[in-house]
Formats: sequence, structure tokens, C-alpha cells
Amino acid sequence: MSKEYFYTKTHEWIQFLDETTARIGISDYAQSELGDLVFVNLPEEGDSVEAGEPFAEVESVKAVSNVYSPVTGTVKAINEALLDQPELINSDALDAWFIEVENISDKVKLLTEDEYNNLIEE
Repeated sequence: MSKEYFYTKTHEWIQFLDETTARIGISDYAQSELGDLVFVNLPEEGDSVEAGEPFAEVESVKAVSNVYSPVTGTVKAINEALLDQPELINSDALDAWFIEVENISDKVKLLTEDEYNNLIEE
């Protein structure tokens, strides 16, 4: 599987690890718009997530924002480092994955990197 990233119109990224497992985070654009992140609220392992529905919250000094799942599935793992160091998202948004989802059954329309870059330039 390629290590390419796909994006959503709500500024999440998804990276498929194989046919049924993926990692999800927020885009670099999203973290720069939010500013310094001070808190992340993540689901529990084993929780279900639904495509297009919020699964986490990020809190910056400006606001609290929902993070939406691009896919339907089950939370296989959470990135516990973010709970203690939400600023990792500001340092490297593409490396700071929030959750790993397995048993993927549905997904929202995903954008390629070029399509996403066109969207945020508008």
C-alpha cells in the first residue's frame, strides 16, 4: 500500500495502512488555522466511528473544534502521546495521527492532495 494521504473537506487526513485499516489526523492547514493546540479529546479503543461524524475534539487557545471521521469502522488504537503533548500536532500534523481505525466499511468522499490544496487555496 502506498503511504499517500487523502483529505476531507473538513480538513482531516487519512492514510490507509492496508485495505481495512487507516490512520486519521488533521491537516497542516487545520492546525495552522486553529493555532496552538492545548488539549485533545480522543475516543477509546474499541469505540465505533462513523464516516462524516465527529470522533474527537481539539482545543486551541482560540476555540474547541470537532474532528470528523472520514470512514466508518472501529478504533484499533489511539495516539496516547497526543493526550500529554497536543502540541505535537502543531509540530508535524501529518505525523501526529489521532486514531487508527480497522474494519473500515464506509467512507466520505476523499480528496487527493492536489484536490485538497485547490480547496484550501480558494
